Amino acid sequence: MDNSSKSESNRMSQNDIANGTVIAVHGVRKTYQKGDVEVTPLDGADLEVATGEFLALMGPSGSGKSTLLNLVAGIDKATAGRVVVAGEDITDWDEDRLADWRTRTIGYVFQQFNLMPVLTAYENVELPLLLLPLSRTKRRKLVTTALELVELSDRGKHYPRQLSGGQEQRVAIARAIATDPKIVLADEPTGNLDRASADGVMELLASLNSRFEKTIVLVTHDAAVASRAKRILHLDKGVLVEMDSSLQGVQV
Repeated sequence: MDNSSKSESNRMSQNDIANGTVIAVHGVRKTYQKGDVEVTPLDGADLEVATGEFLALMGPSGSGKSTLLNLVAGIDKATAGRVVVAGEDITDWDEDRLADWRTRTIGYVFQQFNLMPVLTAYENVELPLLLLPLSRTKRRKLVTTALELVELSDRGKHYPRQLSGGQEQRVAIARAIATDPKIVLADEPTGNLDRASADGVMELLASLNSRFEKTIVLVTHDAAVASRAKRILHLDKGVLVEMDSSLQGVQV
């Protein structure tokens, strides 16, 4: 990044912080090759998420929802545009710097749970904490607190195979929040759950937002799940469209 780009990046970061914005995606384009075809799931997308907001992203498969989430998490890189998260322009960071930042800043919840089957619920929640310079006592306290928050204190010694799907996702959420991240990103967190379990997971996410002021951005195909968020955006042809309460699109 040249000096003028760094100056512009710093200016954007400072402005975002001053405006209470924790996620700012500026003119992002993402392209990749799929065989001989160039695919562009995001094409000049802009997004601002306020600190403490609960946002749902909707759209058909392939519309770029998960791509956008991965750009915010620093898992993927934009082809063009800027990505500023928690006051840091992460657009051009290398993988090592992103990995350290992500551990401290982002909690990620996946549709497939992604729990380690050979580890107990406690050990799965502890995993991200092993990347931080923490004492065993501090790690134990953080894991215990996270399991308490998801109401699974009595399941710490259970393996994933001994848990229901809803319980597995709660363990995954506990793992995501164990490091006390500023932002929780959830990619189809109820996609593999029955309605009762899905409702329980959404109650938990809503509580993390209202009680602990966690900024939450989730991707979903389910209108009932999206309705629990405070704001809904729809990805349409690579551009974000805001939805009103009746889920009718209004270009922003």
